[in-house]
Order: sequence, then C-alpha cells, then structure tokens
Amino acid sequence: MKVTKVGAATAAVIALALTATACGGDSDNDSGDGKGKIVVGIKFDQPGIGLKTSDGTFTGFDVDVAKYVAKELGYDADQVEFKQAISAERENLIQAGDVKFVVASYSINDKRKEKVDFAGPYLLAHQDLLVRADDNSITKAEDLNNKKLCSVTGSTSAQNVKEKLAPKADLQTLGGYSECLTGLENKAVDAITTDDSILAGFASQKEHQGKFKLAGLNLSDENYGIGLKKGDTELQTKINAALKKMVSSGDWDKAVQANFGPANYKNEPAPQITEGS
Repeated sequence: MKVTKVGAATAAVIALALTATACGGDSDNDSGDGKGKIVVGIKFDQPGIGLKTSDGTFTGFDVDVAKYVAKELGYDADQVEFKQAISAERENLIQAGDVKFVVASYSINDKRKEKVDFAGPYLLAHQDLLVRADDNSITKAEDLNNKKLCSVTGSTSAQNVKEKLAPKADLQTLGGYSECLTGLENKAVDAITTDDSILAGFASQKEHQGKFKLAGLNLSDENYGIGLKKGDTELQTKINAALKKMVSSGDWDKAVQANFGPANYKNEPAPQITEGS
C-alpha cells in the first residue's frame, strides 16, 4: 500500500512538471506562430526612435518598425513585449535569448557581426549637428572650432569631430542628450552631435519644435539593422521580407514622417536590404 502511494505521488509530480513545462512553452518568447508573446529590444530614452512615455506606452520609428515586423511574424500588438536595450547590452540580450530581436538605432558593423547577425538595414542615418534655429554660424564641422560641442559620455561621434574635423572645439560630455538639449537652448553649448535620426527625434518633440535645426552634414554613414541571434537565417529571412513589405506598402514613409517630420529631417530613401542576401 505504501509503495502504491509513493508511486502515485511520483507520477503526480512528473505530471505537474510536464504541465508547467508545456505552459511555459506557450508564454515564452518564440518565433511567430501566433501563440505566446515575442520580446523585442528597443531604446526607452530616445524620442522619435524609441521612447517609453510617462503612461507606459512606446513611441518612435524603431517602435513602429518593431511592431510591423512582429505583425508580419504572426503576433498581434498585445503579444509584443518591449525590453530596454541600452547600447552596451544589445549583444548580450540577443545572445542570452532575452529578446528575439533588437531594433534600437543599432548600426551594422563588422565588430558587432562577430557576435550577432542583422536583418536590414531599414534606415540610413548620418552623424550630424543640431544647432539653435536662429544660429547661422555653424554650417560645417570646422565651424565648431572655438565653440562648445555637446555629446553624451563615451560618445565616439563627438571624439571623431574633435580629433578629425574641429580640434579646437570645446567638447563637453554630459549624461544624456536631454541635458545637452537644455544646454543648447540656454546657449551654454553651441551644438550637439550624434546620428541625425536621434537629433531629429529630439527636435520633433512638441516642446522643442521650431527651436532647433539640423545642420545637414553627412559626417558618417550609419546603417541601422535589426539584431538577431547568430545563425538564425530563418528569422533573418522573415524580417527582411517584412521590411521590404513595410517599404513597398508606404508604411515606412508614414513612420518616417510621423516621427521625424516636425524637425524637417531630410531622410535618405529606404536602403536596400544587404544582410543575409
């Protein structure tokens, strides 16, 4: 009798474990069969690109791209979960499987491709300068000599300007672009540098519209791609197909205008897909 009870208890434990495993599989981040959810890495602090608002919703061009791709993979809007992907953690999130893919102003380069694969690109950005709308004294990078240039701590774009183009620039690094923007508005600094898409996103915010302008300098080429686990060619192919459809349907242009239009951002046409082809 005692053996029978032990056997029944063991069977119950095994059955419970199997049930839990099955339930977990339904809710896990998977590849797009209409079940469960999909976790996508985005920026939470870049207006126009990826921003988590005070009411908990998400806005930005990368958010629109991520939602479109997820829809094409078979997920409804309420099945998409966004996870913060700060620049230094993007590869780690992908490699650990914490996200299915990352859409976070993620420039494609050879060093990153050693760790992850990319789909896309879906946007061609350029390093640029943001200046006050009434300032006509900065029309090229060399004009920054003897002026105050602001960027965030650890920024390679600002160092490039100072080392190669304007060695006499007074480079000031702050904790975030919002702080640089405050300095620019208050005339504590003369210009901000980073990707033009990021600058346009900040300048497009309602409280900033009309106060700033892009200098329109193409100081670098930044092809934004969607990062995914290395070797996942099936997902790469599906994402590339989704991006092509977003462009051909006109939804790509709508997203550009909605997120960057107020800054008079002169965007490049949608780039050709090069990754995985």
